[in-house]
Amino acid sequence: MWIARGEDGQASVELVAVLPVLVVIALLAWQAVVAGEAWWLAGTAAREAARAAAVGRDPGAAARAVLPGRMRDGLRVKTGREGDGLRVRVQVPAVVEGMRLASVSARARMEPQS
Repeated sequence: MWIARGEDGQASVELVAVLPVLVVIALLAWQAVVAGEAWWLAGTAAREAARAAAVGRDPGAAARAVLPGRMRDGLRVKTGREGDGLRVRVQVPAVVEGMRLASVSARARMEPQS
């Protein structure tokens, strides 16, 4: 026979209450992974841009070629003074659509090749 208790369903209610917090924590963790990927790819793009500039090719096109599509739109390649190398800045993609996040940048320099 079934006996009614005051705590039946308590775990379900607690799960429903905690679920939004778990979702937010998961989204923040995923955003941290995406930001790390953007930082890593900015360095890769900077090295590729410096390599292209050293051999007389377009550094912007070289940097764009190594980035995934979602990061190409926010790409900025700046050439510094002589000997400073190149600076590449990319926008960190947002996990949640509509948000605008910071950007990350990296520098690279390579001696001109003859």
